[in-house]
Amino acid sequence: MIYVYLGVGGTFGAISRYSLGIWIGERFGQAFPVHTLTINLLGCFLLSLFYTLTTTRFLVHPHFRSSFGTGFVGSFTTFSTFSYENVTLLQSAHYGLALLYIVASLLGGYLFTSLGIRWVTMRKAESSKKVSKR
Repeated sequence: MIYVYLGVGGTFGAISRYSLGIWIGERFGQAFPVHTLTINLLGCFLLSLFYTLTTTRFLVHPHFRSSFGTGFVGSFTTFSTFSYENVTLLQSAHYGLALLYIVASLLGGYLFTSLGIRWVTMRKAESSKKVSKR
């Protein structure tokens, strides 16, 4: 049964990535892979937010965690496209853009993951203060 949940999550993640990638690409062009960078950073934020919420505040079924984390976010984000785009940038002698893309992806990934965790932690602290004031 877990495979059905993974498949459903993966299907929606892939469709979301494709649709959002086209939308971003139409607005920002293709010279720099801003669509893949944006999707991967959003995926970092969503995954950390979801896992932090479901380990500290809400209980969810393990199948749902796998469906969203591995299925949806796993197919929404894409390391292979990131790698391919970097190789393409390097082969076309866009060394600065390739370096920028690598640094933005790595540092941005850490930043957006931290933001997801901190956002849940801050919200949890705020709700604890509201409860204690009553």
